[in-house]
Amino acid sequence: MLSPTIGGDEPFAATMANVLEKPNTSRMDASPSPHEGDGRRRPLALIRNIGVMAHIDAGKTTTSERMLFYSGRVHKIGEVDYGTAVMDWMEQEQERGITIVSAATTLFWKDYQVNIIDTPGHVDFTVEVERALRVLDGVIGVFCGVAGVQPQSETVWRQARKYRIPGLAFVNKMDRKGADFEQAICQIREKLALNAVATQWPVGSEDGFSGMVDLITRQALLFDEASQGAKWRVEEVPAAYADQVEAVRAAMIEAVAEQDESVLEAYLEHPDVPVDLLKAGLRRATLSQALVPVLCGSSLRNKGIQPLLDAVVDFLPAPADVPAIQGVHPKDEAPLARHPDDSEPLSALAFKIVNDAYVGKLFFVRVYSGVLKKGMNVYNPRTRKRERIGRIVRLHANHREDVGALYSGEIGGLVGLKNTATGDTLCVENEPIVLESIEFPEPVIAMAIEPKTQADKESLQNALAALADEDPTFKISMNEDTGQTLISGMGELHLEILKDRMFREFKVQANAGRPVVAYRETVQATQAGNFLFQREIGGHGQYARVIVHVAPQPRGSGNRVVWDVATAEIPNEFRASVQAGIDDALITGVLGNYPLIDVCVTVTGGEAHPVDSTDVAFRTAAVMAVREAARNASPALLEPVMDLETITPEEHLGDVLGDINARRGQVREIVAREGAQLIHADVPLSELFGYATAIRSLSRGRASYSMQPKSFDIVPTTMQEAILNR
Repeated sequence: MLSPTIGGDEPFAATMANVLEKPNTSRMDASPSPHEGDGRRRPLALIRNIGVMAHIDAGKTTTSERMLFYSGRVHKIGEVDYGTAVMDWMEQEQERGITIVSAATTLFWKDYQVNIIDTPGHVDFTVEVERALRVLDGVIGVFCGVAGVQPQSETVWRQARKYRIPGLAFVNKMDRKGADFEQAICQIREKLALNAVATQWPVGSEDGFSGMVDLITRQALLFDEASQGAKWRVEEVPAAYADQVEAVRAAMIEAVAEQDESVLEAYLEHPDVPVDLLKAGLRRATLSQALVPVLCGSSLRNKGIQPLLDAVVDFLPAPADVPAIQGVHPKDEAPLARHPDDSEPLSALAFKIVNDAYVGKLFFVRVYSGVLKKGMNVYNPRTRKRERIGRIVRLHANHREDVGALYSGEIGGLVGLKNTATGDTLCVENEPIVLESIEFPEPVIAMAIEPKTQADKESLQNALAALADEDPTFKISMNEDTGQTLISGMGELHLEILKDRMFREFKVQANAGRPVVAYRETVQATQAGNFLFQREIGGHGQYARVIVHVAPQPRGSGNRVVWDVATAEIPNEFRASVQAGIDDALITGVLGNYPLIDVCVTVTGGEAHPVDSTDVAFRTAAVMAVREAARNASPALLEPVMDLETITPEEHLGDVLGDINARRGQVREIVAREGAQLIHADVPLSELFGYATAIRSLSRGRASYSMQPKSFDIVPTTMQEAILNR
């Protein structure tokens, strides 16, 4: 039979042609706004905060666009390839056909309010994924049915696991040649170490893909292409798939029974577990992250989106299903918790800042407890200042809708804050709490920039400051030797986009140099440093001695400072100055003024003077002691190494491998794919500038690649000398 609904809320009274030609306001108003009148309109159980994440070009934004359309949030399907996607609203996104910034929106499916954040897939914009995952309750991981698990797929799932977020897997592009649902599930299990369980099974393959079997209900869902997937038929499982469906359904039930006692009890009585009990058990297993349900479809061909939305509300958590948010008291750091309840004290996290041309700074916030109302004063524990909420808006990509309040469990935007930064907590002053902030990766690439004229200097500084407010991975520094302003980011594309935004949005006239690699330094041996600072400055003596040991740490473990010194040698009042001096020395390095990383500094001794010792003296002595030790500890230059994945037709494999070897790359493995070869290699970032042009030339435009930061490795000695002497 033909389904009479779109999203299960309103009659499908018009043909698809009419829907595309003019707005159907009844569909938009099918679900009342949660802020109509006073108070909350939807209980917490009917709210979902989810993100859509994946490797670049897996179909995240296309999937999000279909979810908006079939829920009635928009009345025309946006297409990434034509620059009409609602969620890709920036000019740079529309021109390149990729997502650059995460976009938030709200849709209504059946009785549920679903707040969605569509995240970028390119590794240069991983900060957008990081801060989105920090505030979300569940995720949809989109995988290409042909490529399966790709490098950035692994990265985003690692990020999701860090925040313990339950998720669904959606295997997209099942209509593509070479799509393999079983292989995709196997890769999810092997590469991501997830207990992936199929809850659907594809009907047809490649061009013949027509729908899927719901393994829970044993029903085939076949989509009508004439209505662009808005209508679908619910039929019996096709005879050709009956045996296979029963086998994979039995495997699904067994997997759920292993994780859920209620399902296990029913399964032991009879292997055919009732649908309601099976669905409830699958939900519990998903929320506990014991299982990851896997669905399939083709977003571009409008197949499988409605069942995906059903899975979101059936299996992903409501705000009340996740543990209470943890924090500390700003004064004594005593542990605190806030539950998702409107009656609890306010706690909210500002996770993103956008410079809006019309409203100024727009702050994206997640409310964890309490109610955030327009006009109220909130307290920022970091700045110890009050802020007044000027406006509250619900977000829909680059469109804003004013609302009176945000309730616990909701995501929205605030206007009017003056001294708030990304990662800041907003709370009530008499019940303060500091929520865990967001950690961001360090930049790996830098570029010099300067104003074209003196008149552009102030405009450039303002533009850089605004972009740095938005993006915590965008750093601004000054090269003291040359006087140049350096901007640092996560990759060539990252800096290119930022530069383009400066020219277009901020109308800044500036000259930019070529990107350069952000090198680091480390030590390879253990050495001691002993420095006595004794001077007379302005008629007052300055005296301090600091003794340290510097030792290498495992790569990627970061820096550590250990205190193994008596109070008599370095009094407590000077220890903060010694710490500051150690930090100064680690930031500036000893070879080329690059930061020292993966170093353990142990303070082993010192000497103070009862009269002449000062903070300045101890800070200076600490800097010089660490530098002395580091210079004698076999210092080495480190360069960022990228995890490069290249897919090339077989006939170009030799040329591509030769090019990777010429770039000092180390090939880890070569995997045969349908008519192509997949190359995994570790290549220094400095050798990958211009790789996009080179790979197109070598393969006549047929190869593609992606890369992400992997580690820092020691630069060969001959190259180190050249880098330091240039």
